Amino acid sequence: MDRTEQGGAAARRVKVFLTGASSGIGAALARQYAREGAQLGLFARRADALAAFAATLRPLTPEIYAGDVRDESALRSAAMDFTTRHGAADVVIANAGISRGTLTEYAGDNADFRATFDTNVLGMLHTFQPFLPAMRAARAGKLVGIASVAGFRGLPGAGAYSASKAAAINYLEGLRVEMVGSGIEVITICPGYVATPMTANNPYRMPFLLSADRAAWQIVRAIASGRRFYVLPWQMRWAGRLLRLLPRAIYDRAFANAPRKPRGDP
Repeated sequence: MDRTEQGGAAARRVKVFLTGASSGIGAALARQYAREGAQLGLFARRADALAAFAATLRPLTPEIYAGDVRDESALRSAAMDFTTRHGAADVVIANAGISRGTLTEYAGDNADFRATFDTNVLGMLHTFQPFLPAMRAARAGKLVGIASVAGFRGLPGAGAYSASKAAAINYLEGLRVEMVGSGIEVITICPGYVATPMTANNPYRMPFLLSADRAAWQIVRAIASGRRFYVLPWQMRWAGRLLRLLPRAIYDRAFANAPRKPRGDP
């Protein structure tokens, strides 16, 4: 929490809504905010898993909402309920995301391309949009998008995922500029490798791998400090800068034979 949030903690709990909350980074973020006494709104696809996870956060009682971020109406309903119960959210985190190995030459992968873009990009739009009226009225709040270092360059065998994360980074940047003067902050978070179910089956070495809880701690600190763009861990920050600077010819040679995520693997 930032100083304002800490100073008012006794009078008002910080209100945090996040998607993809039943596992991985989302669950770790929920645990971190729960330790800080936040009022949580948790949104995830799997109703049973979400309810079981929410029970582990006792004595806190988060609001829970089962739904898919691709479903605009489900998020609009959840946002309306959360806002009605607790007022304008202080922090809204669009965390839900999927990663599947894809290859352009296979028409059978088209559905995976579509699902990846719908979840990783449009899911952010669906998450933020219904919270904006109340946040604009309050002239306060933080919209946080979980992107990825994978969005810095196109990754072979993961064209859908890396392209969706590149789109998310640029969407968040455009939104950040749109919000200038509104009192609403937009924060882009780009994790490197984090130990979650999404990365569990990656058939290659994952440098600077973080536990989900460690990643969540760093993300919450970055949100509290109002970082516009944050890459974690710090080693990946420098690796990402180098990756962006590599000339195309060198990048192509370096990654042409890199290990790839199997097609369709989540």
